[in-house]
Amino acid sequence: MAAFNLTPSDPSTFILKGIPGLEAAHLWISIPFCMFFFIGLLGNFMVLFVVWKEQTLHKPMYLLLCMLALTDIGMSTSVMPNALCIFWFNLKGITVGGCFTQMFFLHAVSVMKSAILVTMAFDRYVAICNPLRYTTILTNARIAKLGLVGLTRAVLCILPLPLLLRKLPFCANRIIPHTYCEHIAVAKISCGDITVNRMYGLVMAFVVIGLDLTLIALSYGLVIRAVLRISSKKAHQKALNTCTAHICVILTSYASYLFSNLTHRFGQGIASNLHIILANLYFLIPPMLNPIIYGIKTKELCDKVGKYIYRM
Repeated sequence: MAAFNLTPSDPSTFILKGIPGLEAAHLWISIPFCMFFFIGLLGNFMVLFVVWKEQTLHKPMYLLLCMLALTDIGMSTSVMPNALCIFWFNLKGITVGGCFTQMFFLHAVSVMKSAILVTMAFDRYVAICNPLRYTTILTNARIAKLGLVGLTRAVLCILPLPLLLRKLPFCANRIIPHTYCEHIAVAKISCGDITVNRMYGLVMAFVVIGLDLTLIALSYGLVIRAVLRISSKKAHQKALNTCTAHICVILTSYASYLFSNLTHRFGQGIASNLHIILANLYFLIPPMLNPIIYGIKTKELCDKVGKYIYRM
């Protein structure tokens, strides 16, 4: 309970304010946040459990789904427990080291998730454009190696963020108007020059996300070209149905990420409390929807999940 005695000038801590202007409504806001959080955890752990238990699902596509589920769990658990402690118990203090660790983890997991979505787009491209070579091109071992490459890229891209922040001076004002330690939100309370922090964060966001979206667009451009060459309408529909779930996940993930990232830097006309709510929803809505989308759109997974639910 030491958090109640913290002062904004305590050099060893930051104070997370929560949602400024809506402190009186924190308890009510926590209800949907908590519900989304636990639905997301339940859905993603169910995906992991079913794929682990069923030998028939030990395939590249489902291995990628497990990677996606792990990143979704990592994203929501890096933010929500801390936010709920603020809403429920007014525990607003966080150590400087803890703040930088949270910031590194949540940003690294976001970049890792983007890499997984690119790999999933490549998986759909191979499945539709080179179906006869699918099993030789995309093996479980190769998917694991691609996942390791994505993890390495995420660490190398995000590691400079906390290192740059450590060089900044933090004066009397150590109150972060947010529910978690977002990079720019922390940099803004510094009394030093944050130009390098702003530029690096912006360049990384555009380079990483821009490159990944370009690769995804290229993959689906080739998929569409291959589908248009198929004469059968039934084959058209079957081919496109295999991509529907992935496209829905891409839309929910990138749309919320880009909106949150850009409004934090350029959205001066947007109320801060609205922006913070939307930023938190980025860590809640995609992790909650992704297992539902794949559960509905992937018949094999849906059948296996249904079997386990029936048993319980």
